[in-house]
Amino acid sequence: MNLLRTMRPIKWRALLGLVLVFSTPAFTQTSASRSAAKNATAEQLTAHAFVAARANPLELRAFLVAMPKGADLHNHLYGAVYAETWIRDGAEDRLCVNLAKLSFFKSQAMTDSIPPQPVCGEGNVPAAQAFKDQHLFDALIDSFSMRSFVPSTGTSAHDHFFDSFARFAGNLDESRHLGEWLDELATRAAAQNEQYLELMHTPDFRHAAAIAKEIGWSGSSDSPAEFSKLRDELLAHGLRDEVAVATTALDDAQKLRSQRERCGQEEETPACKVQVRFLYQVLRGFPKEQVFAQTLLGFETASADPRFVGINMVMPEDGYISMSDYALQMKMVGYLRTLYPKVHITIHAGEIAPGLVTYEGLCCHIRLAVEDAHAERIGHGVDVMYENHPYDLLKEMAAKHVMVEINLTSNDVILGVSGKDHPFPIYRKFGVPVVLSTDDEGVSRIDLTHEYVRAAETYALSYADVKQIVRTSLEHSFLPGASLWNSRDVFTKAVSACAKEKLGEENPSAACTTFLNSSEKSQQQWELERRFSAFESTF
Repeated sequence: MNLLRTMRPIKWRALLGLVLVFSTPAFTQTSASRSAAKNATAEQLTAHAFVAARANPLELRAFLVAMPKGADLHNHLYGAVYAETWIRDGAEDRLCVNLAKLSFFKSQAMTDSIPPQPVCGEGNVPAAQAFKDQHLFDALIDSFSMRSFVPSTGTSAHDHFFDSFARFAGNLDESRHLGEWLDELATRAAAQNEQYLELMHTPDFRHAAAIAKEIGWSGSSDSPAEFSKLRDELLAHGLRDEVAVATTALDDAQKLRSQRERCGQEEETPACKVQVRFLYQVLRGFPKEQVFAQTLLGFETASADPRFVGINMVMPEDGYISMSDYALQMKMVGYLRTLYPKVHITIHAGEIAPGLVTYEGLCCHIRLAVEDAHAERIGHGVDVMYENHPYDLLKEMAAKHVMVEINLTSNDVILGVSGKDHPFPIYRKFGVPVVLSTDDEGVSRIDLTHEYVRAAETYALSYADVKQIVRTSLEHSFLPGASLWNSRDVFTKAVSACAKEKLGEENPSAACTTFLNSSEKSQQQWELERRFSAFESTF
């Protein structure tokens, strides 16, 4: 980092000089332009450098990889891990590869060799074989991700994307590797100047699913009384027992992550500074009673363990159950929110497009998430302009400050929606808060910087636009505490306790320090301003 700070000012000032020369109408104005540049603020100089960098994708990435990016708020833990890691972990866990399906499975027996080797059966090989066979290694990466994928008749990008999870997930020993995966994600985030991650994660819920199946779905309506009755039965059958399972698993994972990153030691890695929280993933594509039980377990877990800051519903939104039960599921979430008001809500809503479902099916998923589930954030929100009364919905979202987690690459790959067909600029036009996020960076073979590059190039964003999006990411994080900013989504004035401070400075006043100490969210926002100041000082 010190080397970068030494070199970057020379590079960017040269670029800035080119911008000023080519933007000057006549040679006689060159000296005036130079004077203006000399008197410009650090933020203005950075904005000029951004314009210069935007002329070349490689220069733009170099600029954006170093720029503070705040938070990635829509990031599936399993989908964020790269395929190379899955192959390594599959070999460590002595899994086998089904060569026909290019997927992992657990061997039925082990030989007497030391160390024991998997017995995989005819037509299959140990996962470790991939390290000796480049063709197998490449094929597994392609199977576990979107690399090299070309749609063909009967196999869409949508299907390949979602099918990839079944090929690697479920067979690995999560108890051994979860901390390793957290380290991978935090390390990648730190390398891009990110400081906070909200990772979607599904803890073990087999007990909840079993008791839900035993009780069944007897509700004849979606009334609060029916939901209350089912909740009482689930709790009476010991649903809360699984909360401790999730908490213990996270304790072990965070301990392993800390060890790998050498946190608290002299040689600790930058990844230690990346704060990680979790969103409890609810799998929406299952029977009603199981979805309700897992949703309830998510609320209970988030209430008991502050590391889980909210819940989200996942799985393909166009699936039969997801479509058929969508309205009911939103009412489930809305009902439980009344009982657990401190648990935050973000919902995958509007991750559908014409052709993927019927036009009637595009009517109202985002609206139901906002109005029935009381979602504070929407994941994807791609079909907003196909919903009933879209402009009224956009105005409602802006008024309620419902933020949209934008995943440009994912939406292009899965839904075929990009460029002018994507509602990203429409959300911004109507004042709906938006952030950029990765969705499944491992499966998509991207990172958060890639999404900023894509957005800047596609929608001609200015540096001020990008900075607004970054600040919005922490403003709408589910971290506890008050915001640093005086007004929601207005990043021009800090709260009164810190209004007279230079934002991000090392030693704020006693009043400001007291405020910051009372809020994890404001602490992260203060750190972001410190990082912006450091970044902009290099230009």
